[in-house]
Amino acid sequence: MPKIVDHEARRLELADAVGRVIARNGVNEVSIRSVAAEAGWSSGALRHYFATRDELLAFACEQVIQGVAARIINMRHTGTIHQAVRDALLETMPIDAQRHAEAAIAFAFLALGLSDPRLAKVQRTHFDSMYGLCLQIIRSLDTEGLLAPHTASTEVLARRLHAVVDGLSIQRLAGHLTPEIMITQLDAYLAEIILGTDESR
Repeated sequence: MPKIVDHEARRLELADAVGRVIARNGVNEVSIRSVAAEAGWSSGALRHYFATRDELLAFACEQVIQGVAARIINMRHTGTIHQAVRDALLETMPIDAQRHAEAAIAFAFLALGLSDPRLAKVQRTHFDSMYGLCLQIIRSLDTEGLLAPHTASTEVLARRLHAVVDGLSIQRLAGHLTPEIMITQLDAYLAEIILGTDESR
């Protein structure tokens, strides 16, 4: 009886290998050969699933976006609204090895998307997903009467929150911030926009 191969499971296995290569050596070290070696495959076997490095990176980024979204959806909160918002946003930010690798994959598409329409589409998906989360947070705060007084629209406020989160994440990836300072700066901004809280809570 022929062996049944779960192709989707094998593609996910390769996406995980991409994450491990990035966590250890950085995005520039991702190649068909390095990912195949990480997964214990031959380069030829990997090419049955992904013909190019860019296809492999695109799939890995799509998996990151879906995985982060699933974690946020499944979160359960019992603390303050500040803590709930903070925890949701930190799921997208490079505060530990796993999330550092995920963010590195996602932000790699800032440059990769400039020359490849397919990778640019993945980049837009990443940005749209993050903006959607920020808009959901701002609208929820506004509905609950917890948003600090403002004159801007909720869409503009969501763009600002998105800019803060991405800006802090990029600075962390570049080594300009420690995880602790990044979190402190996020808390400080949340204290400005959420009523009845401060960064120490």
